[in-house]
Amino acid sequence: MSRQIRGAVPRNRVRRRLREAYRAARSEAPGGTALVVIGKPAALSGAFEALVVDMREALRAVSGPRPPA
Repeated sequence: MSRQIRGAVPRNRVRRRLREAYRAARSEAPGGTALVVIGKPAALSGAFEALVVDMREALRAVSGPRPPA
């Protein structure tokens, strides 16, 4: 979680919103990958539907798992 989000309540709200956005967009995520999502203050102010759309677009942009080296 970004240090830009001050206070436990706003930080937890961003965490919950991102978690739910991921659950709504989970079908777009490639299998066999680990994701790191960093919560920024903008995740508090926007509409939840816009957050889900952004999450879907980001998950589509992620390539699948890398082949072993």
